[in-house]
Amino acid sequence: MTTIQRIAAFTDHGAGGNPAGVVIGDVLPDAEQMQRIAAEVGFSETAFAAPQGAGWKTRYYSPETEVPFCGHATIALGAALVRAKGPGRYRLFLADGEIEVEAGEEDGRGRSTLRSLPTRNEAVPDSVIEEALTLFGYFRDDLDTSLPPRRMNAGAEHLFIPLNSRERLSAMNYDLEAGREFMRRHGFVTVAFVWRETVGLFHARNAFASGGVLEDPATGAAAAALAGMLRDTGILTEGQITILQGSDMGRPSRLQVRYGTEVGAPTFVSGESVAM
Repeated sequence: MTTIQRIAAFTDHGAGGNPAGVVIGDVLPDAEQMQRIAAEVGFSETAFAAPQGAGWKTRYYSPETEVPFCGHATIALGAALVRAKGPGRYRLFLADGEIEVEAGEEDGRGRSTLRSLPTRNEAVPDSVIEEALTLFGYFRDDLDTSLPPRRMNAGAEHLFIPLNSRERLSAMNYDLEAGREFMRRHGFVTVAFVWRETVGLFHARNAFASGGVLEDPATGAAAAALAGMLRDTGILTEGQITILQGSDMGRPSRLQVRYGTEVGAPTFVSGESVAM
């Protein structure tokens, strides 16, 4: 019988954060079984892990498809590994690379930090930006001209769209089917709309239609990619950013990302988690 743990990541209480399913076993189920379990769980992602050498073979599934990397499910997996194996640093072998999660627990809450895959980003054609703005009900005047729209990656592909006010961020709205077609056609796992409140404080909403989910309340993979993109384009230097996400969905989440100066180097995403 498969044991499924349900853990909310990037929160210190069960009413916030992004819930993830976690399945730890001696071996991974086959792909069809993992997809079925993820659909039954119904969260935006479920992480599956099994021992492999000096680490853990890890895969992530949304209700509709496998995804290459998921940040909040990794934070949740870290909490589950603490319960099963104790605090420590765990190597995770993904389909396309290796990451690491350092996990501990205090007062019943998990605290995990993941090391992402290397980061990269590139410019986005104007036609894709215009298509995204139209799809989500925005106009060129809604963009923050101090930040560039970018395709960004720290293990999964995201489209970054910077907005110029919290009010416009709150207005995000779109059709799920149209969003799924757009994201899959362009290879985006999510579309990340972001408003910068201060130099190091960002508010985000992430559309995840590619996985069959209208909106993600906390997106660790996009947070890792955002920090990397800001560093790699010279917008920010070495340091840390905080991302607030999920409040528009009633699931407030806090993600913290540290990054060094090396262009393309992994970033480090931290958050608390609680069992549901």
